[in-house]
Amino acid sequence: MKKLSPSMLSADFGELNSQIEIIERAGAQYLHIDVMDGVFVPNISFGAPVYKCIRKNSGLVFDVHLMITEPIRYIEDFVKAGADIVNFHVEAAEDPGKTIEKIRSFGVKAGITIKPNTPVSAVEKYLDKVDLVLVMTVEPGFGGQKLIPECLKKITELKKIRGERGLSYEIEVDGGVGLGNLREVMESGSDVIVAGSAVFGADDIGKTVREMLDIIREYD
Repeated sequence: MKKLSPSMLSADFGELNSQIEIIERAGAQYLHIDVMDGVFVPNISFGAPVYKCIRKNSGLVFDVHLMITEPIRYIEDFVKAGADIVNFHVEAAEDPGKTIEKIRSFGVKAGITIKPNTPVSAVEKYLDKVDLVLVMTVEPGFGGQKLIPECLKKITELKKIRGERGLSYEIEVDGGVGLGNLREVMESGSDVIVAGSAVFGADDIGKTVREMLDIIREYD
């Protein structure tokens, strides 16, 4: 089943609980939670205590995207705060294999991410160990960027590898996706769509979620 994962980074934090309730009622399945450390990426976002506060009020799958150096140090904290998926950058981990093992040791799903200039080959040897691969279609660390079309080729490549090797990871895409280019992104082979400003910046958040899901479901 294809999924929508609205990005909390673009939400109004003064209205956070109510906006999360809106996307959940509208049918979104995941909540994408961008954690930035100001080192691996230039910006700082929030840590585990922030989404721990909303965990008790939401039934969404917490899709935690770690944009931090040496993510293995903080996995336990994020799991305890309520993460269902812990997703880290291959570029930020000294030992991606050990990082995946640690995530799985807590009984949650493991994801691995590649930046726009990182090839699929950088994660290929880990594909049988992860539940999700996130392809960044913008440079991580900033919201509101335009999608880099060349990155969609990596989604198609990952789908091909998955079929050839009989694997089952989901392919997630993050960066610059909205109603205007959603079909193009879906046609590349995506399973999970991250959308930040396209959802939380909309005049009617619930309506936008429903419209995006209508398109996404065409590809189930």
